[in-house]
Amino acid sequence: MYLAALFLMAALAACSRSPEKPAPAVPVVVAQAVEKAVPVQVRTIGNVVPTTTVTLRARVGGVLRQIHFAEGETVRQGQKLFTIDRGPLEAEMRQAQANLAKSQAQLTNARREAERYRQLYERGLVAQSQYEQLATTAAALEAQVRADRAVVENARLQVQYATIEAPMTGRTGAVQVHEGDLIQTNQTALVVINRIQPIDVAFALPERQLAEVQRLQGESPLAVTALAPQTRRPLAEGALAFIDNRVDRATGTVQLKATFPNADGQLWPGQFVDVVLTLGVDPSAVVVPTAAVKVGQEGRHVFVVRPDRTVELRPVTVAREVGQEAVIAQGVRAGETVVTEGQLRLVPGAHVEAREAPQPAASPPTSP
Repeated sequence: MYLAALFLMAALAACSRSPEKPAPAVPVVVAQAVEKAVPVQVRTIGNVVPTTTVTLRARVGGVLRQIHFAEGETVRQGQKLFTIDRGPLEAEMRQAQANLAKSQAQLTNARREAERYRQLYERGLVAQSQYEQLATTAAALEAQVRADRAVVENARLQVQYATIEAPMTGRTGAVQVHEGDLIQTNQTALVVINRIQPIDVAFALPERQLAEVQRLQGESPLAVTALAPQTRRPLAEGALAFIDNRVDRATGTVQLKATFPNADGQLWPGQFVDVVLTLGVDPSAVVVPTAAVKVGQEGRHVFVVRPDRTVELRPVTVAREVGQEAVIAQGVRAGETVVTEGQLRLVPGAHVEAREAPQPAASPPTSP
């Protein structure tokens, strides 16, 4: 009777025990790996530099009488910028002109005398030495006249140099002088002008990429994009214009420059920007959202959703990242589904409840 009671109690306990429930599915957001054309790009950091920089100095000395522009203003080539006191320079020019007139008068008289003595010499009335002396005097005065003309021309140039014009179109910096200052010839810096339309961006690439860049640049100019460092917003589109003729042995890099039209003035000298150099297009790249790629102890990996709604942890090799997409060299095939949100709750073999990531809403049209 006792044993029968034990068996009955065990049977009742077994019947009352509920079956074990399966683990709930983990909600995740997924996306498909797709095959599409993706640009092959190199990303680095660059520095904006003006295509030309001129430090303006006076070619004549004197008191600065007038400044004809506002500092920071964009000036045009040939525009008047500074005027130096012309009084002393004009006085020197008048003196030079007077010396020239004196020399010309002396030359006229010397020629007349030389001609008269030539006739007398031919008639045998004067010695040959007398005629030759007057001819030599006339020749010397001809040289003096040429020298005085050069002095006059130089004085005229000095007067012109008192008006300082912009040598090129560009943006002015801070004016280094004030009206009334005494300007020293070829010494006093007046203002710095930078040409910023077009403008350059200088950057460096590892020497291992030099051969490919040179080859592709030889086929057609390579496109370069400048991005704002914080927002990654495109600032300007340009083209590679310069590859340095040597590799820096200290850093193992080569310097390059890209030129941008900069019509809207988005790039400014001294500014740091992110540089994207486009080398070409990969027509059949497999890409997934960058959010799908995670880094663990085993390296980069993704969670792939299998047909039975379980996940598999798959190591991947990322060739590069383009915007919000990662180009997968190995590990994922086009058409497979990868998890983009919720990976922290997943383990290999876990069941998932997948939903597609919502598409971003289209921006409303702007009113004219």
